Amino acid sequence: MKHLLIIALFVGSLATAFAQDPPPPASKPDEELKCKEADARIKQFSDANATLQAKLDAVKGDIAKAESDLAAAITSLKKCNDDIYALVGASEADVNAFRQRLGQIEGRVRELQRLTQEQLVQRQGDVRSVDRDLNALAQEQVAVLPEFFDRIVSLHGDIQRLYVKNPEKNYTVGTWAENRDCLWNIAGRAEIYADPMLWPRIWQANIEQIKNPDVIQPGWTLKVPANAPLNDDEKRAERVYWRKKRQAAASAAAEQVPTTPTPAPTGKKSEAGN
Repeated sequence: MKHLLIIALFVGSLATAFAQDPPPPASKPDEELKCKEADARIKQFSDANATLQAKLDAVKGDIAKAESDLAAAITSLKKCNDDIYALVGASEADVNAFRQRLGQIEGRVRELQRLTQEQLVQRQGDVRSVDRDLNALAQEQVAVLPEFFDRIVSLHGDIQRLYVKNPEKNYTVGTWAENRDCLWNIAGRAEIYADPMLWPRIWQANIEQIKNPDVIQPGWTLKVPANAPLNDDEKRAERVYWRKKRQAAASAAAEQVPTTPTPAPTGKKSEAGN
């Protein structure tokens, strides 16, 4: 029995001698480590590195799967969009062009929204212009796509809020003999614009009444919009007016060119012709 106890103690001491030493404290410098402590620290770092590598590999696998899922989703979305575009008879290029045009209108509306009330009064022509452009855009079938429909509806409301009452005044046309009234002279009056070049503004404000800006009738009551530079519509109308005037003048001049008669022969007959 005594021999067995001695053997057991010897085996226990060997087991203790060959057991793995715990890693040294992390605060202990590497140069102070003993061989077994250094081995334990190296194993600790190796185990930690292996654990982190396993986690990294798992993350890479997740990323690869996510990228694969994303590519599949993009392909599916493109097919879905193509099917939707086909329903409105449009291609992806058509939709991109529509998106760009709508974005331009949104930019114009934002510019108008930044104006003061006084400035906005003078830019009502621009408000009408952007309103027309949006209405034309809304008539296209692409406008019913979910991407655009709500934006167009919201934009329409924004434009309607840009309309303000124009502080117009009225002017009653007098006779040419007494008042020398024509659109040019009316616009030049000090109480109107004091600038005859603004005559197209009065013309366009009364376009339903004034069919020919060269002809206004005594007694007509004309609306006089607020004094402001000509807007794009008014400038365009003026260019068309002057172009027609030049064409009419050229046609009239061509009709008045006299025809040169062909001179009759006056020479003597030759001797051979007698």
